[in-house]
Amino acid sequence: MTRLITALLGLLFASLCLASPPPVDKLLIHKQERRLEVISDGKVIREYRVSLGKQPVGHKRQRGDERTPEGIYSIDWRHESPNYNLSLHLDYPNLKDRTAAYERGLDPGNMIMIHGTPVDEEYPEWFFKGLDWTNGCIALDNASMQELWNMVPDRTIVEIRP
Repeated sequence: MTRLITALLGLLFASLCLASPPPVDKLLIHKQERRLEVISDGKVIREYRVSLGKQPVGHKRQRGDERTPEGIYSIDWRHESPNYNLSLHLDYPNLKDRTAAYERGLDPGNMIMIHGTPVDEEYPEWFFKGLDWTNGCIALDNASMQELWNMVPDRTIVEIRP
């Protein structure tokens, strides 16, 4: 009887260990805190430190301004990049961004991604820690990016707050 209970407890423990993580509903990025939160069922299940564009304050207005956009977007495709490890593309510019840029006669830019750090022997990964170094993207260290890549499906909502 003791063996049976031990075996059942072992199976229960093994099934809990193999259980898939909860589905991700949303990514919430707090620019000022340089923090990305992974949200499932309304609860934060994981947090990551992020780097932003070289001009981190304010919403992206045009191509080349090195700002990270603010608003609601979604992940529309992903890419294994030789330059930035793994990357998740955001559907920036959205309609609001395109309209605002059109009214100002500007190109809103595109290619905003959540990505890892460069794979570069001259600048190792630790070099980028704590720096805002992207052209407007959101960057994580490569181990965190791998974890996020595995956890987050395409079409996940991404909200970027100031």
